Amino acid sequence: MLFYKYSTGNALSNLAQTLLLGKSPLNSGERELIAAYVSHLNACEFCHSSHAAACNVHLDDQGKLISEVITNLETANLPAKMKALLKIAAKVQESGKRVSTNEEEIHDTVLIAAAFCMFNRYVDGLGASSASPEEYAEMSNRMSKGYKMPPRFLKNLVLKLMRKRPTNP
Repeated sequence: MLFYKYSTGNALSNLAQTLLLGKSPLNSGERELIAAYVSHLNACEFCHSSHAAACNVHLDDQGKLISEVITNLETANLPAKMKALLKIAAKVQESGKRVSTNEEEIHDTVLIAAAFCMFNRYVDGLGASSASPEEYAEMSNRMSKGYKMPPRFLKNLVLKLMRKRPTNP
């Protein structure tokens, strides 16, 4: 989808790179957790599964934490601060007007949550299909290293390779 219109895809990739792997008081695993959680709340299976897998790579916990968060945020094995940030992210998912404080961690959480509401609608609006667990694992390894788009000259090669891949029934 990001290759459909390179200029848009490049901007969105740079945004994801900055939000999820750029400088922040939150580590990349925490930011991927926010992205996966908001994507779950938005019922965007593709984004939830891919960012949950990336979260797993950063946290190296085989999906335990994201599973706990999805099952019951209150009982999840998280520090109180992270639970509070995920609750703020859930408020943003409902409406940006529900958040009133402004520290850097809260700022980053609000921005990630808002961006993932947009990313989720983009992915769902273009009809992204779910991938296999193996494909999400492969994506997570790439995603945990960065979200930058490859150079424009590689676009056609990547698209050609994607078209050659067998599709899941």
